[in-house]
Amino acid sequence: MRAFVYVIVFFSFFDLFSQLPIMSPFALSLGASSFLTGLAVGMYSFSNTIGNIISGFMTDRRGPFMILLIGLFASGASLLLYTVVEGPYSLLGIRFIHGFMEGLIVPAAFTFLANRTEESKRGRSVAISGAFVGMAAIIGPAYSGIVASKTSTPFIMGMNGLIMFILAFAAFFLLRSYTYVRKNRLKMSSQFRVKYLFKHPGMVRAFSGAFFLMFSQGVLAFILPLKVEALGFDTKTTGMLLSTFGVVAILIFLLPINRVFDRVRPMITLAFGISLMGICMILLSQVSALTHLFLAMGLYGIGFAFLFPSINSLLIDSSAPEYRGKAYGYFYAFFSIGVVAGSSLIGYLDLSFTGGFMVTGIILLFIALYTILGLKRSLLLTE
Repeated sequence: MRAFVYVIVFFSFFDLFSQLPIMSPFALSLGASSFLTGLAVGMYSFSNTIGNIISGFMTDRRGPFMILLIGLFASGASLLLYTVVEGPYSLLGIRFIHGFMEGLIVPAAFTFLANRTEESKRGRSVAISGAFVGMAAIIGPAYSGIVASKTSTPFIMGMNGLIMFILAFAAFFLLRSYTYVRKNRLKMSSQFRVKYLFKHPGMVRAFSGAFFLMFSQGVLAFILPLKVEALGFDTKTTGMLLSTFGVVAILIFLLPINRVFDRVRPMITLAFGISLMGICMILLSQVSALTHLFLAMGLYGIGFAFLFPSINSLLIDSSAPEYRGKAYGYFYAFFSIGVVAGSSLIGYLDLSFTGGFMVTGIILLFIALYTILGLKRSLLLTE
């Protein structure tokens, strides 16, 4: 059953990443202004954040199975709405519905996985789930870019909706044996207060790691294509650079090295991963040779591969099953906010390629330092 939930995780992120190359051109083709086009792209992340948080609360009350089922069916229906879009304003409404419904799926799926993973294997488990996210990040944009050139954006979204419906029907038969939720868990969940999540040091670092992981992704998606173009390379080069980081990350997620996430404290691997990502950003601000860009993106892939399982492990270690749904809801809300914040902040500051990458690198290194100081403090308290 775990394998099937990994498939759900893959297609949830596949749907997200397949939108990236096609949504802006689609909005423009409907007559949207530059402002409305940007709003249409960002609307998904905005409503996805709301869906993530609500999913967390509902998962703790109803169990992950029911929320997964609702999320998959509702996402499938919302994706079919793209086939009847009439203009930019109807697109905005559909984007809001799509993002919200999609937001119900991921926290429930990861809660399902976390609650059925042995503590000694939780690092390896989240590394495997990270590999599926990485594969979606590589396959999704390539799929939509190729298919859109021969069909249309509504066709692609409709196909994604059909996949969601198939997953929903399969989930009903494959996962329904896991619907049992003990009454004492429901009672403990109802007594839990969200403020406790933000007072737990491990949870705060998990949320911070999630935010700044996607903050860096937002910066990368915004600046890297512009820098590559300014250096005289085409969009295929940008795709190859992004694929490089994805392939490197997947290899680390799946190879035996993933056992390190069960043997080393997650705060150590978190600090290591985010430090590498910070160094990569600084390197990207300085290099211009294509070989050096590929090396920098490979380094970024290593950092990403160490950071993603670490923040998931921290969240699992810092939460009890009774309120883990809420924890994952806020966790993935910070994911969604991070993407928007990264691209928006660098765009607002109107920085050059060098400045944008440099500022992001310094921020990531400061977060790594904050994590290391927290590790030292926790070691002193245990002595």
